[in-house]
Amino acid sequence: MSRTAARPSFIPPEWAPQAALWVGWPRLPAEWGDAFEAARAEIAVFVRAAARHVPVKLAVGDDPAAEAARRALADMAEIHRVPSGDIWLRDTGPIFSLDGAGGRLAQCFRFNGWGGKYVMPGDMETAAALAAQEGAQMVHHAFVLEGGAVDHDGAGNFLTTRECLLNPNRNPGWGEAEAEAALETALGARRLIWLDLGLMNDHTDGHVDNIARFIGPGRAACQSPSGPEDPHRERLLAAEDTLRAAGLELVMLPSPGEIADDDGKALPASHMNFVFANGTVILPVYDEDQGRKAAAALTEAMPGWQIVPLPSRAILAGGGSFHCMTREVPALMETDR
Repeated sequence: MSRTAARPSFIPPEWAPQAALWVGWPRLPAEWGDAFEAARAEIAVFVRAAARHVPVKLAVGDDPAAEAARRALADMAEIHRVPSGDIWLRDTGPIFSLDGAGGRLAQCFRFNGWGGKYVMPGDMETAAALAAQEGAQMVHHAFVLEGGAVDHDGAGNFLTTRECLLNPNRNPGWGEAEAEAALETALGARRLIWLDLGLMNDHTDGHVDNIARFIGPGRAACQSPSGPEDPHRERLLAAEDTLRAAGLELVMLPSPGEIADDDGKALPASHMNFVFANGTVILPVYDEDQGRKAAAALTEAMPGWQIVPLPSRAILAGGGSFHCMTREVPALMETDR
């Protein structure tokens, strides 16, 4: 069941109670190189940690992937054979909202392979498949948007980057006014806070979920450079300046610093790609020392939350981390039941 675009009643923030967490499972070895099995191992550790707090549903794109997922995680997660190119459900799946009448809506956007750069079979059917699995009515929007391109606080504040949202490979002709109008209509955005750039060498053209995230209404986390040699230094400092100028309360975590591929190219490693899971934050780490510092900073900033740092170096080889490979399903609120 579907309908044309209409403003949703409410999209809960990610720290709100969750009914389920969808997680992608790797199925395309060519997309991973030597990291394919290591990425599966890291995702299995992630799933086991998340499943202690929220029911996990694994999206597997073909039968061989489903069999591998059953061997690794059948005791910890539901396994669903749904069309998906690989694991990046944050971008290919829907954004779930609550309709105020006892159900969920699936806000579904056009997807064009991150500006045509990475076109994988199944990705354009993923949003509809997850909506059907959750029994959520689809709401179609005519513009291109990946879920990792925006972050919000449940109070109408949204974060994004010009590098991604205004990139002509997504919605040609868009300026800030067009983007703001589209997100207000589709997602209820009342204020869009524009960062200029995401991290260097980000496959997604600078998704905001890798450089800054909300952790409460009007409260955001971002990263301090690890030192003068941090390859992302200028971008991190510029993001911090913009967020402070916007009047947000900021929590600073250390950047992972320089994490490079086998050719020495800096990767977009980020502690911002964390996942909320019903009172727990699962934090990606790439270096033991910097990861420990990031977990300590987040623990101090979020009393009452359990911070679980887990390795994500192999997943990063595929282009992202924990937030990129997941999509939460919000629990129904009392007024929706």
